[in-house]
Amino acid sequence: MDRAPGLSVRLKLTLSYAGFLMVAGALLLAAVWVFLLRYVPNRAMLINPDDRPTGVFPIRSALLDVFAPRAAAVLAFLLVFGLVGGWILAGRMLAPLTRITEATRMATDGSLSHRIQLPGREDEFRELADAFDAMLTRLEAHDAEQRRFAANASHELRTPLAISKALLDVARTDPDHDTGELVDRLHAVNTRAIDLTEALLLLSRANQRSFTRETLDLSLVAEEATETLLPLAEKHGVTIETDGDIAPTRGSQPLLLQLTTNLVQNAIVHNLPEKGTVWVTTAVGPDSAVLTVENTGDPLTPHQVSTLTEPFQRGTERVHTGHAGVGLGLAIVKTITGAHDGTLTLTPRPAGGLRVTVELPANQPHPPRR
Repeated sequence: MDRAPGLSVRLKLTLSYAGFLMVAGALLLAAVWVFLLRYVPNRAMLINPDDRPTGVFPIRSALLDVFAPRAAAVLAFLLVFGLVGGWILAGRMLAPLTRITEATRMATDGSLSHRIQLPGREDEFRELADAFDAMLTRLEAHDAEQRRFAANASHELRTPLAISKALLDVARTDPDHDTGELVDRLHAVNTRAIDLTEALLLLSRANQRSFTRETLDLSLVAEEATETLLPLAEKHGVTIETDGDIAPTRGSQPLLLQLTTNLVQNAIVHNLPEKGTVWVTTAVGPDSAVLTVENTGDPLTPHQVSTLTEPFQRGTERVHTGHAGVGLGLAIVKTITGAHDGTLTLTPRPAGGLRVTVELPANQPHPPRR
């Protein structure tokens, strides 16, 4: 935004300090003058050495002649003192703001690693500086995450394209190659590329929070997701057990269905080689609707669990089938949960496997109007 040039804040504060000091000095001198007018008579008789009056002397007129130039000198001194002292005081008061401004310019230029770290005790400027430092920390972490995500997404999208190009090159150089096998492999590669692209679009949509919120029951969403994935569970020899209470919340039904589907699908795929179990439960708390999905599986360390919500982390050490997904399942879950102002908790089960808990704000009914 283009703005017309104006006075600096330091100069404004300096003029304010000086003006206040001048007004205070003028009021003080006026009070002194009023006091003198009240207690000093207008005239006085002159007495000669033999105690005889010889004339009248105008005291107030003479007092004004003496008081006025000295009062003017005092006001001039207060003006100079106020300007110099105000300039110094304003500079000291605005020094933290100058550091904050410099840090803002550096952040605007792309340097997110700089921190203000304003010393001293707590006050408004230091509270602002600490809040700005915290914002820079979050922005730096988000920027690094976005860079990693862009690099990983580029790599993941390049892989199916490179495979498709290689298959087409083989078909062009070898006309006798089995076209049926080639078509099947191209179909599988393109399907994977489409799945990855749709996952990226879903992730972007959830990040932007460009969805309509409605009242829904989280238990019904969980029931729909488990019914859809029953064939996959039967294929992997996994048993799904569902149990839960009505858990009302507000959000996007398609996104929360995708969240639940991703969790249940991950629980099915990353399970024991045979006779695995998945538990899907819903509950309601004082201020939250809770969805819990846990499964049997290999033991996991806390470090392994902490990386599972990163994009393109497939948990290859837990995969026992060829269905590895696109590596965005739990990343999408994390983004959808955050877009609904919820919390996502991943905990390794002592017996092996993973417990995932999603807490969403409960749908608070409006009190009836009286």
